[in-house]
Amino acid sequence: MHIESRDPSFSSWRSKLHEIIFEANTPAGKYFDIVLIVFIVLSVFCVMLDSVSEFRAAYSTPLHILEWFFTLVFTVEYGLRLICVQRPWHYAISFYGIVDLLSILPAYLSLLIAGTHYLLVIRILRILRIFRILKLVTYLGEARQLTRALVASRRKIGVFLFTVVTLVVIMGSLMYVIEGEENGFTSIPRSIYWAIVTLTTVGYGDIAPRTDLGQLLAAFIMILGYAIIAVPTGIVTVEMSNAFRQPVDNRACPVCAAEGHDHNAVFCKFCGGKL
Repeated sequence: MHIESRDPSFSSWRSKLHEIIFEANTPAGKYFDIVLIVFIVLSVFCVMLDSVSEFRAAYSTPLHILEWFFTLVFTVEYGLRLICVQRPWHYAISFYGIVDLLSILPAYLSLLIAGTHYLLVIRILRILRIFRILKLVTYLGEARQLTRALVASRRKIGVFLFTVVTLVVIMGSLMYVIEGEENGFTSIPRSIYWAIVTLTTVGYGDIAPRTDLGQLLAAFIMILGYAIIAVPTGIVTVEMSNAFRQPVDNRACPVCAAEGHDHNAVFCKFCGGKL
């Protein structure tokens, strides 16, 4: 690490590479991202075609070659992203870093586990970078603010989910006692499954109560489901109103490649590097 800091030519080269790969404000960076997105779309398209038996039978070899070509390109690109940041580990564990890794990992896993290469469709998540390329900073900022609101409300939502889980366990157990195995409620776990389906207003209809008391309990759970839907909505709405008051910009940190800094920030709030 000290050797790198003493080599100005290497630092300059890495800085230029960072500008091309992570920034879309320069012509080179914009062209790089456009080519990358075209490759992502084509690779996902190839994976989809490979899942169609007619195309797989007729074009198995070309599709296989294309899949590995794109995988090798994305592998090199992932390596370059790690090289051009001063703290590669920070980028590796970031959202985009994990997505980049997951976009190539299934191809190598397919050498050991057949069929896992179809998971390469996760590459479609990388198209989120199109917001930076088209300079849709407003939309990107709103997406980050929404994420910030969800993170801020995670404890309240956690308590809410714990309450819901408690309710479905109780309601499912009651329904098991009321209806019994003869009416399709063969176990408490299966009855809890019914309670979840009913409380969330999905209503598959594969299991239904037949007794009067069971139908009364089902009606109560259905009405309760509508009331519960409003709770997480209200929690997130409050946090969103707070998040939208704090503007963010689109700069990528040269140290850890993190984005979403405050508009007047001088240092990265994630690693402390100078922006």
